[in-house]
Amino acid sequence: MADSHFDGLTRRNALKTLGGAGAVAVAGCTSEGGNGNGNGGGNGNGNSTENGDMQLSGSVRVSGSSTVFPIAQEVGRKFASEQNGVHPEVNFELSKDGSGGGFRNVFIPCEDNGITPIGFQIAQDALTIVVNNDNDWVDSMAVETIGEIWSPDTKPETWADVNSEWPDEPFDLYGAATTSGTFDYFTEAVVGEDGKIREDYEGTERDDQIANGVSRNQYAFGYLPFAYYTNNPDSVKALDVSEGDGEGVEPSLEAAQSGDYPLARPLFFYVNDNKLGEKATLQEFCKFYIEQSGEQYIASDIGYVPSSDSRVRDNLDTLDTEISELS
Repeated sequence: MADSHFDGLTRRNALKTLGGAGAVAVAGCTSEGGNGNGNGGGNGNGNSTENGDMQLSGSVRVSGSSTVFPIAQEVGRKFASEQNGVHPEVNFELSKDGSGGGFRNVFIPCEDNGITPIGFQIAQDALTIVVNNDNDWVDSMAVETIGEIWSPDTKPETWADVNSEWPDEPFDLYGAATTSGTFDYFTEAVVGEDGKIREDYEGTERDDQIANGVSRNQYAFGYLPFAYYTNNPDSVKALDVSEGDGEGVEPSLEAAQSGDYPLARPLFFYVNDNKLGEKATLQEFCKFYIEQSGEQYIASDIGYVPSSDSRVRDNLDTLDTEISELS
């Protein structure tokens, strides 16, 4: 079911809400410009053409998680191409700023104007734990052990500090930057405390750099979205993940969809409610985004679990209701 307005949303709680899973923020909070291309986006009006078709114009800004970025990028490309011959090309401004960064860029400048983000779950991810291909001492790891490695309280220096049968070699750690929704999800789900993690690791918003870093050191250890693992399947090794005394589960779209994979997480996009009620371009883009979230290329070409038919219908119903209430 799609999330709707967040009642009583504060800056701190909103950042935590957006950061808890991969998310991108759509559109911004600027006054309308002559060509609809102002900073913050979402400024296109819909105007009727002589033959009655809706002419879409202006720009849409998408800012946020590198996890969700490949979906937003492909949906934006398809949306623009759909307009050829009927509507002018819509300009998209896409940036990887992290979930928290996307929220700050798109919503916080507008918070005094009563802006409330509207959220839609559009996919699922299997957050993937990766090691170097030459790592021959571990194939599966419990969530509790992963948390021990990354906790600032335990902070083991070597693999042998965690398991005496593992090499007495120091960890080389790679993960998400603190602005990333992946970081927030990982610290809460694995370490157990929001925002609390050891600091001696390489953090980045570019998930491909995590794969590259792990591939260079036999004793490296990291985590990244499943889509970025599938794009680097030969450069790193993915670990099965277990909970408690359970069996390890291989990261996969099927295991994420079924809920069997312990580190499955939802992915969202959030839209500026103020602009949604005014802008036909933004309304049509959000509708298109939701419809595309159920397409199989989300799995086959990008590497995430697409929305079910029922979720797509629920999201579209929510969007229609929100537009009706805001218009």
